[in-house]
Amino acid sequence: MGKVITDSVGIVRKNEDAELEKIEIELLLEGVYRYYGLDFRNYAFPFVQRRIWHRIHAEKLKSISGLQERIFHDHTIMKKLFADFSINVTEMFRDPSFFLSVRNKVIPLVKDYPYIRIWHVGCASGEEVYSMAILLHEEGLYDKARIYATDINPGILEKAKQGVFPLDRMQAYTKNYFQAGGKRAFSEYYTTKQEEVIFHPFLRENIVFAQHNLATDHSFNEFHLIICRNVMIYFNKSLQNHVHELLYESLSLQGFLGLGKREGVRFTSNADFYEEFDSDERLYRKRK
Repeated sequence: MGKVITDSVGIVRKNEDAELEKIEIELLLEGVYRYYGLDFRNYAFPFVQRRIWHRIHAEKLKSISGLQERIFHDHTIMKKLFADFSINVTEMFRDPSFFLSVRNKVIPLVKDYPYIRIWHVGCASGEEVYSMAILLHEEGLYDKARIYATDINPGILEKAKQGVFPLDRMQAYTKNYFQAGGKRAFSEYYTTKQEEVIFHPFLRENIVFAQHNLATDHSFNEFHLIICRNVMIYFNKSLQNHVHELLYESLSLQGFLGLGKREGVRFTSNADFYEEFDSDERLYRKRK
């Protein structure tokens, strides 16, 4: 009987610790929102939990309360936590089959528009934005296109504006480029300087980089193509629904929405307003 009692007590304490941790995290996120105006309250709990404990260990602290005290009295720690919450996983022509589908299936349907507006949501350091610029250039459409590239993190946006990337990634990026239907030598689009490559300035001419927070900011234009890939996997259901509504409002009739492999519109309130355009690539078309 003693072992049963010990196990039960252990389970109770474990549940109490988990509940206390959840309360501490919610208080921290609420404080960050009130003091800094940064809203991470509806990010997926396992994600914020991991990133918070990463920052706790990085700062050699012992508790969430300890991190909270540092955040409100040392703005540099908040900047670090903000960067932790800003996931910047990207690459040139990421998931080449997606870009190939845009090239072969979407472009033929928008090529005769007088102008083409594209919103790239969560652009991070900009590799996929420059990929789209290259694609449009090769299809003869870049001069009448405008790409709006947004991210919550102003620091990473400044990096994206530079169009400078590590040289050692170019071999993998070149492979992606050709798998995405590239028509030229990929090296024609950049120059090499020591261990970096600099993409040619003309690729930035029709890109507008801007800070935008999906949790708090509104729609700012009407777009023919919206790319929001692998962004909402870090949000809880409430914020996902909010973002889906925002994307729907921002998309023109017959416009295209590109989501990540683990994302879709099936269980959203606007599911009936889309048609599956390319189910393998999570490309949808707004029909009403």
